[in-house]
Amino acid sequence: MEVKTLGGLIKRSAEQFSDKPALGYVGERPVTYGEVILKINSIIAFLEKQGITSDDKVAILSSNQPNWGITYFSLATMGVTIVPILPDFTEQEIANVLNHAEVKAIFVSEGLYRKILDFQSDQLKLIVSIENFAVVPEGTDEKELLRLESSLVDTDKPANQYEIEPDRVASIIYTSGTTGKSKGVMLTHKNLVFSARQSGIIHPMDTTDSMLSVLPLSHTYENTIGLILPLMYGTAIYYLRKPPVPSVLIPAMKQVRPTIMLTVPLIMEKVYKGKVLSEINGKAITRTLYKFTPTRKLLNKVAGKKLYETFGGRLKFFGIGGAKVDPQVERFLIEANFPYAIGYGLTETSPLLAGFDSYKGRYQSTGPTMEGVTLKINDPDPITGEGEIWAKGDNVMKGYYKEPEITSEVLTPDGWFRTGDLGCFDKHGYLYIKGRLKNMIVGASGENIYPEEIEAIINRFKYVLESVVVQKKGKLVAMVHFNMEELEAKYTNLKDQASQLFEKKIEELSVELQNYVNSQVNKFSRVQLVIVHPEPFEKTATKKIKRFLYY
Repeated sequence: MEVKTLGGLIKRSAEQFSDKPALGYVGERPVTYGEVILKINSIIAFLEKQGITSDDKVAILSSNQPNWGITYFSLATMGVTIVPILPDFTEQEIANVLNHAEVKAIFVSEGLYRKILDFQSDQLKLIVSIENFAVVPEGTDEKELLRLESSLVDTDKPANQYEIEPDRVASIIYTSGTTGKSKGVMLTHKNLVFSARQSGIIHPMDTTDSMLSVLPLSHTYENTIGLILPLMYGTAIYYLRKPPVPSVLIPAMKQVRPTIMLTVPLIMEKVYKGKVLSEINGKAITRTLYKFTPTRKLLNKVAGKKLYETFGGRLKFFGIGGAKVDPQVERFLIEANFPYAIGYGLTETSPLLAGFDSYKGRYQSTGPTMEGVTLKINDPDPITGEGEIWAKGDNVMKGYYKEPEITSEVLTPDGWFRTGDLGCFDKHGYLYIKGRLKNMIVGASGENIYPEEIEAIINRFKYVLESVVVQKKGKLVAMVHFNMEELEAKYTNLKDQASQLFEKKIEELSVELQNYVNSQVNKFSRVQLVIVHPEPFEKTATKKIKRFLYY
């Protein structure tokens, strides 16, 4: 029988994979699926004792850890509406979410507890430490959190049965969008279970797989494809106790030897620029050979083998999502024969809409439409075929919480969701994303200018870390963040002589960049001004730049 709720999903998995590893920290004994369900029973009994009911909303503010998933499925089994909060949210953003969602209880990890210390609300009745499931008394100091005794009582008694309808809201996920105000996306049990199941058709998982989870579980990408999907099929998931910096991540990958990982384009771009390109550019001979297609392919293949071993040597599925992949990075992945896969989706669609499995992609495409989902290009351009992507399926959200007007703007009466993304299909049914509708710039003669495409070219230029292209007073302006550490190291002599000489070099580099970009774009897409941005751009949880801050 097909499961239709998150509680039904974890119960079935516990029965099917009872003695298999489910969730754990790298290098430590994982809890089994059988142990997960026992822990869920204890948490449900504890929450019932605390007066939490199916009508309540409970938040999770935590770094990635095994107890995140256990808490999530405990709440889902009760029919509680879960409010996952991104760890990167500021104290004010967290307060806004807690107030807007009318959160009654919150599970919080040690490192993030400080963000709610000053929060005051008559609505919030219960704070629980997610590390040890201890009730946190009012006024508890951050250092005292892990000293608290667990409030759970181990029990073999099955939890009370909750009859949960598939259309019941399982989660309200507050987006950290690139275009402004955070909105609470209501996703139902049906949305999430359907999305996980259909994603599993693209790349099936089983008990022989292991996953290393590094993206925030409070983001729908990792939540659905990195938690719900693996647990649906008996896969083991491992977490890091420390942030995923290279010194922590590389040993972890060698220890876990994951078959599955998820990432975002920015991380892959950093790997390519920092590891692959830096080695190639380090020697004059390889730098020269990389300019020629046959030798570039050979060098990429060699680099790909090294990279594959760095990831543990067992990787079968390296999912990239959340933003468009840089063309140069994808070319490397193809020539390196690396098992990458790309997916396209949004929080509002739970998230996946299109995607391909390893070795089945097409360059710069996000793959074909996911099974069970319908995509169409609304009002396509008669020449290019480009237009706004509309989606329909069981993965489309119920709406934005307390925002009926905004909901009606994106959900049509006949069930279509307006994604706000521009794209087109090729003759094989593969989807290509051009950019965000809100980001698109209309040229002087009505031409469509996609800033993301110009930014991809800018970001390939030497010393550039990231960029944002906007229109100001009718001019195309590129705001660019250079790698100042690298520039200062290269031009130390200028820096020592006088700061104005170094600044002059930056100005010369900006002019060189402008000429480089304008030689590769259409006349109407030429950059007319380059502005050096000294600090990194502010980003969302999936490392996309918050563009609205820079208009």
